[in-house]
Amino acid sequence: MSASLTGTGLHLRLGGNQILRGVDIHVDAGKTTTVIGPSGSGKSTLLRVLNRLHEPDAGDILIDGDSVLTENPDRLRQRIGMVFQQFNLFPHRTVADNIALGPRKLRGLSKDAARTLALEQLEVVGLTGKADSRPANLSGGQQQRVAIARALAMKPDIMFFDEATSALDPELVKGVLALMSELAAGGMSMIVVTHEMGFARSVSDHVVFMDGGVVVEAGSPDELFDNAGTPRLRRFLDQVL
Repeated sequence: MSASLTGTGLHLRLGGNQILRGVDIHVDAGKTTTVIGPSGSGKSTLLRVLNRLHEPDAGDILIDGDSVLTENPDRLRQRIGMVFQQFNLFPHRTVADNIALGPRKLRGLSKDAARTLALEQLEVVGLTGKADSRPANLSGGQQQRVAIARALAMKPDIMFFDEATSALDPELVKGVLALMSELAAGGMSMIVVTHEMGFARSVSDHVVFMDGGVVVEAGSPDELFDNAGTPRLRRFLDQVL
């Protein structure tokens, strides 16, 4: 199951600094929205606001048209799978146990059912043979795929990816991006913060360009990459393409 998500008029101040200044963002059910922009533009903070790791100072967050700001944040985070730059795997647990932990603790699955689910998700991410390995014995790219499998095991309605390839060596990036592309093609709703412009262009249904805590431009990949409407976006693309 996938769902739509909308953030409207989102503001956030942290430590005296205004990070988000009235941000609007939307992803349709089964579609992919990517967020691009320079470092410090508020992209990662936006994701953390959308799943309420930071509570917005103003604005609203809606899933399938219903506000989730009054919902239990833990319930919301079960609906949104999040993959960070860092893998955040438990080093003392096996790969399968890392994936099974959330379904057991939060969804109440039995140990056997959770392991079966973990093995299914490892097949999805192409790591069937690594169930009983420890994270330290995997490459960075494999660890990130385990982190994706862990998020998918919670059966989320929407997936967030926060610069999921930025901590990886260049030769490992391709495999993770390919997996993300497969999820998009399979109809998972996704919001992806990325500096991988090729991915943003080829996989996105919608692209959002942020700078200085605001959305400067948003539209289809062709609109943004071929017909940048603002000097700020043109400057950014000149630097990264």
